[in-house]
Amino acid sequence: MTVQTIPTMPHDTHPDHRLKLGNICRAMEVIDPVFLNSPHYECEPLSDVLGCSLLIKLETANPIRSFKGRGASFLIRERLAGGKIAARSLVGASAGNWGQALAHACRSAGLPLILYAATAANPLKVERMRALGADVRLFGDDFDAAKQEAEAFSAETGAVMLADGLDPEASEGAGTMAVELMADATPPDCIVVPLGNGAMLTGIARWAKAVNPDVEVIGVQAAGADAMEKSWRSGKLVFPETVSTIADGIGIRVPIAEAVQDMHGLVDDVHLVEEAALVEAMRMFHVQAGLVAEPSGATGLAAILSRPDFFRGRRVATILCGGNLTEQQMQTWLG
Repeated sequence: MTVQTIPTMPHDTHPDHRLKLGNICRAMEVIDPVFLNSPHYECEPLSDVLGCSLLIKLETANPIRSFKGRGASFLIRERLAGGKIAARSLVGASAGNWGQALAHACRSAGLPLILYAATAANPLKVERMRALGADVRLFGDDFDAAKQEAEAFSAETGAVMLADGLDPEASEGAGTMAVELMADATPPDCIVVPLGNGAMLTGIARWAKAVNPDVEVIGVQAAGADAMEKSWRSGKLVFPETVSTIADGIGIRVPIAEAVQDMHGLVDDVHLVEEAALVEAMRMFHVQAGLVAEPSGATGLAAILSRPDFFRGRRVATILCGGNLTEQQMQTWLG
């Protein structure tokens, strides 16, 4: 039986922030229940290996195997309620998980959707986007090239662009994970969150910091795709020419200015992890916890593995945020 988390509005120390605590509260009532109240628990085998009390927030036990359903569900339902997408074409871009989430939400609402993805996108994710009813168009060498084509299509046709990390509803929907985590009798003192375009990190940080300003919120990027980390740390947008990582879900080349700004004052640090750590983290999830994580879903655990002294002795939560692997990827990475 699923127990509904009833949020109590915390004191807002950042009332002018783009992401609103009241919207995160409302999201708990609006989001499709299939994406809410996901399991989180201490994984004792991993805690023993890592030397910290590790809480796993399992965001793959849903129809799209990803946390993205929270933000997409809230975004579509809010835009429908506000009359902002009635009788207009909808378009988005995705490496796969956001696209599945949008397709699921749009199918539930009876709305057509066009999605752009890179030509090298994960074929399993592309297949699932199409199976959920989206018109998927492959373009460009990476996610950001596909996104730019989607933006051009939007500008040319008047279609509504639905952008993860830019649209605040996506981040506010993701913030419901923090509502659930911080409602524990013994909540974490540190939350380690994969960082792609910033929706998950900023949503979680916004609520968690309001509940407990002392909780440490750490974002994690792949070292080969560090545009958001560099932009946040330098205070100006940084645009690397290429990205190189197996973590396609967080392989961002073009940072989102609004999401970078949303991080300031809430995110304590951003760690970078190497590819070998991502593979080791996927294998540890599989062996020690019996769970399947895609590279971006294992990013938080990879950061903890990479800096054990930093996390030792602490109560640490991380988000297993995606588990979409092809059969070949499972054979290669999980053995």
